Amino acid sequence: MAASPERVLSLLRVLVGCGFAMFAAAAFSEAAISVRPVRVSDHVWYVQGQSGPASAANQGYISNAGFVVTSEGVVVIDALGTPALGRALLAAIRSVSAAPIRRVILTHYHSDHFYGLPAFKSAGAEIWAHRRAREYLESSTAPARLAQRQRVLGPWLDQDTLLLPPDRWLDGSTAFVLGGLHFDLIYVGPAHAPDDMVVVVREDRALFSGDLVFSGRVPFVGDADSRRWLAAMDVLLDQNPKVMIPGHGAASIDAAADLVFTRDYLRYLRAAMGKAAEDMLPFEEAYQQTNWSRYQNLPAFDAANRANAYGTYLLMERESLQKQ
Repeated sequence: MAASPERVLSLLRVLVGCGFAMFAAAAFSEAAISVRPVRVSDHVWYVQGQSGPASAANQGYISNAGFVVTSEGVVVIDALGTPALGRALLAAIRSVSAAPIRRVILTHYHSDHFYGLPAFKSAGAEIWAHRRAREYLESSTAPARLAQRQRVLGPWLDQDTLLLPPDRWLDGSTAFVLGGLHFDLIYVGPAHAPDDMVVVVREDRALFSGDLVFSGRVPFVGDADSRRWLAAMDVLLDQNPKVMIPGHGAASIDAAADLVFTRDYLRYLRAAMGKAAEDMLPFEEAYQQTNWSRYQNLPAFDAANRANAYGTYLLMERESLQKQ
C-alpha cells in the first residue's frame, strides 16, 4: 500500500534531521582553529594556544604543546585541551614528520593539557606522567572539571571524552635517550600542580616549563603551593635554557626575563593576601582593598584572579599557623 503524503513528509523531515545531525557532528569532529607548528630549535617545535580562558569561541585552545623530532621517532610534550585539538596537534606533527609518535610526556594533569590524549593513544604513543597525577585522576575533581568543560565547550567535549591515565607512572625525575637526543624529565612539584614536571632537550637547550610559566595572561594559581612554585622557577633558571616553551604564551629566548611576570604576580598575591591573613582581615574586604590595576586588563583576569587570591589567602593562613 502506498504511503500517504503526510507519511512521506514525516519521513523526509526525519531524514533531513538526521542528515543535519550527522553534518553537525562531522563539523565539530575536528578543530576549526588553526594549530600551527612553530620551529624554535633544530629538533623542537611547539604550538601556541590563545590567551583567554576556555570558551566555545576558542574551542578550548588555550594552552601550548610541543614536540621533538628525532631520528627514531617523535616525543610530544602535552596534548592540548580537547580530543579534536589532540587530532589537530597530531596533524600538525604529521606536517613536519612522518616518524612514529613514540611517547607523550605530560607536564601535569590539568584539563587543557591532557584531554587531547586519545589521538596519540590511537597513534600508538606511550603516555608518561608523574605518579602524583594519580591524586587528580582518582579524585572527585577530575569528573567535575570534565563536566564543567563540557558545559563551556559544548560539542568539543562530548559524553564520550575519556580521562586517559598514563601508561607509565614516573617517580621523581628521570631521563632517556631517543634518536641521539637526551631528554631530562625533572620533577618540580608540588608547585602549580602536585605532578609538575619540566622537560629539557639537552642538545637543543630547550626547556618545556609547563604551567610554571604564563606569558600574556593572568596565571591560574587556584590552590597551588606558590612558595614551592617560586622555588621551582629557580630550577628552570639553573637549566640555562636557550629557548623556553611555557604552558601558556609565546616561546622565550630569555627565560630570566620572561619568568619575571609570573614570579612578580605570585609574589604580589602572597604579599597582599599574606598581610590580610596576618591582620585577620576577611577575604572579601582584603580582595576589595587590593590594587589589581597592573593585572585587571589582562586576559583571564576575570576568570582566574579572584580564585587565585582566595586560594593564596588560605595558603597564607596555613603558612602563618605553621610558623607559630
